[in-house]
Amino acid sequence: MKTLLAIALVTGATTVSISPADARQGCGPGYHRGPAGHCRPNRGPAVVVAPGPLVVGNFYHGRGYWDGRRYWQHRYRGHGGWRYR
Repeated sequence: MKTLLAIALVTGATTVSISPADARQGCGPGYHRGPAGHCRPNRGPAVVVAPGPLVVGNFYHGRGYWDGRRYWQHRYRGHGGWRYR
C-alpha cells in the first residue's frame, strides 16, 4: 500500500511539473525555426511524382542517358553498341 501511494505521488508530481510548450516567440504562419534558431520560410507541400517507364539508352533532360542502372552524361558507339562515360 505504501508503494502504491508513493508511485501515485511521484506520478502526480511529475504530471504537475511538466510545462506546456511555449510558442509565444514563434516565427509566424508559414515559417519554422532552422538549426541555428533563425526563422525560415516553409517550402510548399512535398510533391512526389512517380517516374514514367525508363527506356534504356534514352536521354532524359537534366539527368543524362539512362543505361538501366544509372545516368551518364555522355555516350558513344563502341564494340557493337553504346558505351557511356
